[in-house]
Parts: sequence; C-alpha cells; structure tokens
Amino acid sequence: MNSTDPTPNRTQPVKLYCARWVVPIAAPSFEDGAVAVSGKFIVATGTRAELIAQFPEAAREEFGAAAIIPGLVNCHTHLELTAMRGYLEDVEGDFFAWLRKLTIARMTRMTPDDLRVSATWGALEAARAGVTAVGDACNAGDASMRALLDVGLRGIVYQEAIHPDESAADEMLSKLKVDVARLRESENELVRVGVSPHSPYTMSEKLLQGVARYALDEKLPLMIHAAESAYEDELLKDARGVFADTYLRRGIEWPSPRMSPVQYLSTRGVLRTRPLLAHCVRVDAADIETIREAQAAVAHCPKSNLKLGHGRAPFAAMSGLTRGFGSDSVASNNTCDMLEEARFATLLARLHPHEASGESYTAEHALADATRGGAHALGYEGRTGTLDAGGEADLAIVKLDGAHQLPVYDPARTLIFSSSARDVVLTVVAGREVYRDGRVTNVDEERLRARMAEIRKKVTSDR
Repeated sequence: MNSTDPTPNRTQPVKLYCARWVVPIAAPSFEDGAVAVSGKFIVATGTRAELIAQFPEAAREEFGAAAIIPGLVNCHTHLELTAMRGYLEDVEGDFFAWLRKLTIARMTRMTPDDLRVSATWGALEAARAGVTAVGDACNAGDASMRALLDVGLRGIVYQEAIHPDESAADEMLSKLKVDVARLRESENELVRVGVSPHSPYTMSEKLLQGVARYALDEKLPLMIHAAESAYEDELLKDARGVFADTYLRRGIEWPSPRMSPVQYLSTRGVLRTRPLLAHCVRVDAADIETIREAQAAVAHCPKSNLKLGHGRAPFAAMSGLTRGFGSDSVASNNTCDMLEEARFATLLARLHPHEASGESYTAEHALADATRGGAHALGYEGRTGTLDAGGEADLAIVKLDGAHQLPVYDPARTLIFSSSARDVVLTVVAGREVYRDGRVTNVDEERLRARMAEIRKKVTSDR
C-alpha cells in the first residue's frame, strides 16, 4: 500500500514514523508501515520499505510493536471543570443537585486563574491520551482558549450562553457577542471560536433563537446539550418536574413547548445551524430522522450518560449520522480516554442489536467514529481524522506490546478492546509533537500539578 500527496511541500524536511501497524481509517490496516510527515502535513503512508525508498534522506523513528492511528477526537469536553474530578460523586443520583453543587464550586471557589489551570490540566490529559482535537463547551472561554493554545491541541472553544429568564435575553446575547469578539482575537489555524447555548432547558426561547441567529450570521459553529436527561424531558414535554418547579419558585415564566428537545430545537431554528448535539440520550426514531435531515452531528458520551444515571443513547440507531465520541467533563466521567469511550460505545451498541440497521457495530467502526467521525462532527473533514496524504498530520502512536494486549491478531480490535490512554506514547498535532517520552512538551506539568492540589483545597473548603 502506498498513498502519496501529489504536491508535497519539499521545502520542509520529511520524517518517517514507523511501526508494526498503520491504521489509516480510510483504508485497511497494514503491517510494517510508516507515515511520512513534512511540516504540518502527511505526505505519504505506506509500508516501511516503500517510504524509506521514496524518502531515503528522511529522518526515521522506529516505534516497534505499536500502531500509528489518526489523532483521537474528543467532541464534547468541559476542560475548565477538570478540577471537579471526583468532587461530585456524592450527588450523582440527583442531576439537579449535581448541577447546583458544580455551579456553586465553579462560581464561588475558583478564580479565573484556577479555571485556566484546570482547563490546561484537562488539555494536558487529552494530549497524553492521543487526543489531537476537542470540542470544548465552556463558561470561561478565555481559560479554554489559553489551555488549547498552550498545550498545542486543535479545537473549537464553544463559549456558553445560559439564562432561562426571557427578560435577560438581550443582555446575555450582548455579553456573548462581546466574549466571542474577544476570543476571536486569539484564534489561529488550530483553535477557533464557537457558541454554545447551554441547553433547551436552561435558555429562554428568545435567547436560544438569538444565539442561533448570531451563529448563522457570523458563521460560528454551535454546540448544545440536547435530550440528555429525564428532567429535561419532563420540562419540555410535560411542563413539570424539578426544573419547572424551580423556575416557578424563582418567578421565571418558561412556557413548555410540549414536544421533544430535538423537535423544539428544530422548530425554533436552532438546527439550521447544523449544530453539534451533545448526548441525545432520550431521542426516538423521529428525532433521529430530524437530526439527519438537518445535517446536524451528535457527540455520543456513553460513560458520562451512564455515570449520571441518564441512560443509554440509541447509538446503534444513529448509523448514517455524523457522529463522534465525547468524554463530557471529567466531573461526570473521571477520565479523558477516548479508547475507553469507544469501548463503552461498542459494548452498549451490542446490548440492543435490534436497534441497528445492517451489520453489527465493530471495533473498526468504533475507531473510525473516534477519529474520522469526530473530526467530521467538529467540521474538520478533509483536514484531519485519517492518515490520508495531503491531510494535516494529526496522529497518535499506541504501544501494543503490553501484557494486557498480547497477542495481537488485529490492531483495531486490540486498540478498542485491550488498550487505553496509558498505552499512548506519542501525540502529534499538525506535525508538532505535543506529547512524547511521557511528557507534554509545551507546558510545565509539575507546576500545574502543584496548582491543581491548591485548587482541590479551595474547592473542598466546605468539607
């Protein structure tokens, strides 16, 4: 096998990454392979012998019993909440209490610098896990932007807007526009800005529609939590439940649309933005068809959905949609490990095989959704997500020689069913090595580690 960019940039030196297996995603896996990188681009993939012959003067690095894969994509994160890992588990059985405890800790016990450190630690964890691109929903967009730029990841910073009271809609939309304008000053080729109207149940209809119109006018990517919980369903479909009661106590009028969250987003024009919909646990066949017709994408977060007790998204029934995996925040997941996320997704899809149309969900499908699928969900199709020549050099190298992995009969199956983030040894984003030799190369891990310990003390000061 040999795939070569017909117009490589010859002004940049070529480096060959060589390993026992190459998993291109867009083509079958093969053995004794290599990927040739020049500058920020992949210029060729092929067997080790072919590429050495093609680029005889190229620098060469051998990784032995390992697999070269496209960079993993985490479609839905909340990096600023990394410091909440493990803090909320005593209230996980009550989603409303979980949200309340999280909000109080973030707003009253964490400074802007704490949020930046928390986000940077989350980005650092992602780089260590072979993740090259993230879709990060954040209240503190400055913290997320700085974290991605410092660590060197690709990503979209979805600045949140949130307020259920219609009287605050104009003020909140104006604030969002100011925040986005400020963040756009820091955009570069890797990191761009988007918007996130938080969810159907935390937004007034006026603010929700205003954010959608703004996204369309400014050509901003949009992400929204949708169809995540029973509480959300109760409010939107039946005008009852804990959110309805809370709004009533606060004197906030929130007219229920008496329809599913997805249909509500469709009728209010939000799906015209072709958004990224996070979770989609409580969707039916009509909702899935509406998502398909709108050409929206889904960020599937199986571990977070289960850990918070929201249930299991009908992921197998979503074949044909643009979809990828998300860890959600580590406050509701505990790790940013996309190989583990893909494993959970695969096993859950097989739990109800009657939902799927056609062939069963395989390890190869899961790895494709964790790479190419996630890239498409974030709007990176044609740029990253595969090891195609001409694409940007986002890749990860995963060792496959551990006691928990051998013997290896098929690299994709070993990656999904036997491997984890801890097996990643190299992460490359647009040709730049951001993680290797057990270290993230662009930040001071020890200083960040000490600051995370300080933040923990502040967050738990009520105990």
